[in-house]
Amino acid sequence: MNIIKMKQTLLLLFIALLWSCSQPSGLQMPVNNTIPVDQDDTNDSIIIKAAHVVPTPNQLEALKDEFIAFIHFGPNTFTRMEWGSGMEDPQIFDLQNLDTDQWCQAMKAAGMTKVIFTAKHHDGFCLWQTRYTKHGVVSSPFKDGKGDVLKELSESCHKYGLKLAVYLSPADLYQIENPEGLYGNLSEKTERTIPRPVEGRPFENKTTFQFVVDDYNEYFLNQLFELLTEYGPIYEVWFDGAHPKRKGGQTYDYMAWKKLIRTLAPEAVIFGKEDIRWCGNEAGGTRSTEWNVIPYLEDPNQMNSFGDLTAKSLGSREDLLKGKYLHYQPAETNTSIREGWFYRDETTQKVRSADDVFDMYERSVGGNSIFLLNIPPNREGKFSQEDVGVLEEVGKRISATYGNNLLNGARISKKLLDGDILTSELLSADQAFVEINTAEPITINRFSVSEAISTHSERIEKCALDVWEKDAWQEVATATNVGYKRILRFPAVTGSKFRFRVLESRLEPAIAEVAAFYYENRPPQLEFHRNTEGLLSIQPKVHDFGWKPHGEDANANINSDLQIRYTLDGTEPTTGSSLYEGPFYFEGGEVKARAFANENAGSIGSANIGIVKKDWKLLASSQQTEGLNGELAFDENSKTFWKSDGKGTHFLSIDLAKEEKLAGFIYTPPTNFADGMIEEGLIQSSTDGKKWETIETFNFGNLINDPSPRLMHFKAPVTTRFMRIESRVIAGGKTSAAIAEIDFLKAQ
Repeated sequence: MNIIKMKQTLLLLFIALLWSCSQPSGLQMPVNNTIPVDQDDTNDSIIIKAAHVVPTPNQLEALKDEFIAFIHFGPNTFTRMEWGSGMEDPQIFDLQNLDTDQWCQAMKAAGMTKVIFTAKHHDGFCLWQTRYTKHGVVSSPFKDGKGDVLKELSESCHKYGLKLAVYLSPADLYQIENPEGLYGNLSEKTERTIPRPVEGRPFENKTTFQFVVDDYNEYFLNQLFELLTEYGPIYEVWFDGAHPKRKGGQTYDYMAWKKLIRTLAPEAVIFGKEDIRWCGNEAGGTRSTEWNVIPYLEDPNQMNSFGDLTAKSLGSREDLLKGKYLHYQPAETNTSIREGWFYRDETTQKVRSADDVFDMYERSVGGNSIFLLNIPPNREGKFSQEDVGVLEEVGKRISATYGNNLLNGARISKKLLDGDILTSELLSADQAFVEINTAEPITINRFSVSEAISTHSERIEKCALDVWEKDAWQEVATATNVGYKRILRFPAVTGSKFRFRVLESRLEPAIAEVAAFYYENRPPQLEFHRNTEGLLSIQPKVHDFGWKPHGEDANANINSDLQIRYTLDGTEPTTGSSLYEGPFYFEGGEVKARAFANENAGSIGSANIGIVKKDWKLLASSQQTEGLNGELAFDENSKTFWKSDGKGTHFLSIDLAKEEKLAGFIYTPPTNFADGMIEEGLIQSSTDGKKWETIETFNFGNLINDPSPRLMHFKAPVTTRFMRIESRVIAGGKTSAAIAEIDFLKAQ
């Protein structure tokens, strides 16, 4: 370090020391929402600055909202599209009924606090009585063009105590595709008055603005003015960067938008800009370490455009050293309860399980971010009942788990139990822990801790929880950062003495709240899978939801005390039965299993497992489809399948590799191909693989509506090496035959 730089660093530290002497303990400089990094800052001084970056009051309130809702509704609901074209006839929006009270009741039951409504999606269709376009509800059959979805939602939010927010898509396909559209029309930037007066539709709010903007930005500002002045307080304005199509080099004048929002909605945060950022995925995925103090190369308060931040790490020490500005910017973890943002149907569009949603709640809210869950109304103007059921169940779990802090009354500073994130206890370097003593032993499997982020920023980098057992401290859980809130999840422990330790931090951390809870584990249903080598796995049933997978095991995350017990002799599994510890070799037969979580027992799962398929070979098959060969019918993967095309009889014959004594067979139809389900057919055997003898005929009904595995026991055991299945009737009158899996049961 040269002499000049050393002097500058010493000066900075001296100023920090003077400041700390006159300010509350733990502060070495003034706190701010954005702090610039100077050219002469050292690595250490940059980290000190990061430890003084705090949220704005609006950002803090947004974090305290914790669990919020998204509503995607519009023409796409009726066309069953995810993204519209912008040229949909408004008559498509044939909404006969609307029940926003039902929406709010369900959201309130879930524990949600705020709802973001898609007032305009990318198609440009407006769901309120806008003055500035006819492309919206004003031209639809909904209440003869006089309906206003946003108004009804606003009234319901007021009734049920929910905050209202709006999503106004910057992209607008109607304004792009319409010959008279304003998007990208190459208009000049001139001074415009916002809002532009419209005859017969005066504004009650007489505030006006002067902006030098083009036609589309004027249009956008006019609509923002309507949304922010005529529907009650707005608490968030949501922007994204999606661009289905561009035209004319159109740009957005965000600085004008921001001035209008800050003036008309002073309590609102702006998503997608400097206030709130996207988590980086639409799956409900969370970072294990989510810092909200992050670096920027430009001053985010002066930026017009913000890129998506999708890196695995955003606010580590290494990340901070790359920035020129340190800025507080919380993340929203967003996803949809259904497969897609808009409602399509009740059959093929799957809904997330309550386990999955509850796990996302704990990972996001308990991981220093905000949880934003989309619930798309159906064509009846309501939330579907399956969605409502999930919301209500999640709300019950949140309330039952987090409604009562088990540390209330404990011997600990009252500041840590007062429910006020503005009060705190500052930890010192030589005593970086909080010890908690309860009057009676308590059983817990969740521990929540919050930092005083509005006064002392985010400082904890690594932490741990201990319980006093057998005259010693036992570590039960660890985590990285804390920030607004960290929820630690762990197998249940019982004790009356606990300790929260800070292992690493940027400066002395200020702890605002601690809490302990108990989640009542719910033993899941189980499913069985055996591979071609004969190894049998027993695991919690995986919920069928295929949209944007996040890769998390919700069952394992929320049920930390889970045990699986199984039997192979047909008896009912109990806590004394064999403990499942991993895949084991199983020749075939009946297996039963049950999940246990402490004293709670799940339902019994059972399966008939066929003989091991390791050495099976395809003997012959009818005209199979390219890429869907016969081996796929016995690969122990029900998601793949053999398919035979053409008219007439379809068959598949297999060499079992050795003579087996068989009691029956199981036919598993493909669930993703309904045109090849074998409804009626023959099952045959052979001693040489050439001459076939019919064992049984079979008839499996209702396969299209219920494509589940079908089991058939033979009237008498059959000893053979070669087996053949032959179709007679394909369900629905189709001409293809398909098998996802064929299994043969071993006779005793």
